[in-house]
Amino acid sequence: MIRLGFLAVLSVAFSIVGAAAAKEPAPAEVVTEIARATKTATGQPIMLPQGPLEVVASIYTLAPGVRLPEHKHPYQRYAYILEGELMVQQADSSSRVYHAGEFVIESVDRWHFGATVGAAPVKLLVIDQSPPGGEVTVNRPPTP
Repeated sequence: MIRLGFLAVLSVAFSIVGAAAAKEPAPAEVVTEIARATKTATGQPIMLPQGPLEVVASIYTLAPGVRLPEHKHPYQRYAYILEGELMVQQADSSSRVYHAGEFVIESVDRWHFGATVGAAPVKLLVIDQSPPGGEVTVNRPPTP
């Protein structure tokens, strides 16, 4: 009987300790680095702009089958793929497919285009750095 009582007390003690451990608060801050780079996707060094700077963060959603027009960015642009797959084709014919969870450091002043891959939409968090009010995307004029 004493042995059963001891096991019951021990069982209750483990339950209390386990419940206390389960109720410990989560850490106040968790940092998960997703990218660290000194060069763009095409190997250009990432340069800090001179003078006043405007930072714009946007969410882009691209439907399946979308192909963006050929364009370039005069200033630094970053993108984080939240959902889907995005193919980026450089004018020099090199291309890369980016998947959800990947970080893109776009080329500066180089013609390229993007296109969705597969049947799912693509959702991107895009961050632009430019002079205040600066044009962040320049579409290539059509050839006559």
